[in-house]
Amino acid sequence: MTTNPAYTSRTDQTISLLRKEILSGQIEPGNLLAESAVAVRLGVSRMPVREALFTLEREGFVEFSGTGRAFVKALSPQDFEELYKLRLLMEPLAARLASSSLKADASLLEKNIKDTGRAKNMLDVTRLDLEFHEIILEASGNGRLLKLWRSLRGELELWLGRLHRRHQVQKLDTRAETIRSHRTIVDCFKQQTPDACEALMRKHITGWREWLPALPALPESEWSDQ
Repeated sequence: MTTNPAYTSRTDQTISLLRKEILSGQIEPGNLLAESAVAVRLGVSRMPVREALFTLEREGFVEFSGTGRAFVKALSPQDFEELYKLRLLMEPLAARLASSSLKADASLLEKNIKDTGRAKNMLDVTRLDLEFHEIILEASGNGRLLKLWRSLRGELELWLGRLHRRHQVQKLDTRAETIRSHRTIVDCFKQQTPDACEALMRKHITGWREWLPALPALPESEWSDQ
């Protein structure tokens, strides 16, 4: 059985559009994603929407209720703590394992920093931020560690995107801060020991945790994707 290319294209486009709306905050956490309403709004049939919702559930952006209705995942502070603790276990170890490889060639990290400097909005900054960390996980050479990290990426992107937008609302230059911290990490890979790289990554992840209580409560509708 062959797949209709036009159907595949519509499904992929629907996935891309809904993912972008969720990550940008255009569709807020907890919002219902009714198949019929989404289909009408996007000008497609319900089937591509259904397939898109299943894909976004696997990626961690959508969750289904017991009655089968789809909602944008609303991560709780407990979810954040669990993600933070997993990052704190995985990423310092990955930095240690990747240190020799990245000392020899940090070109992918350098390119990522340049791309971040050209980012036009918070959505791109968030994506590139996570790509920076994924490059390090890939360089670790530990396939299972990378697989675990990728299984969390959707939820990480939801949280990091929200934190970036809230940071930006306070008139803080999120992009510049991201570039500064990532530049420090790259310099460490180039010049320092595996111990130092591991310690710096632990400090970097701990700093991510410290963002949450420092930020005021703010309705998602008031966040801006600048």
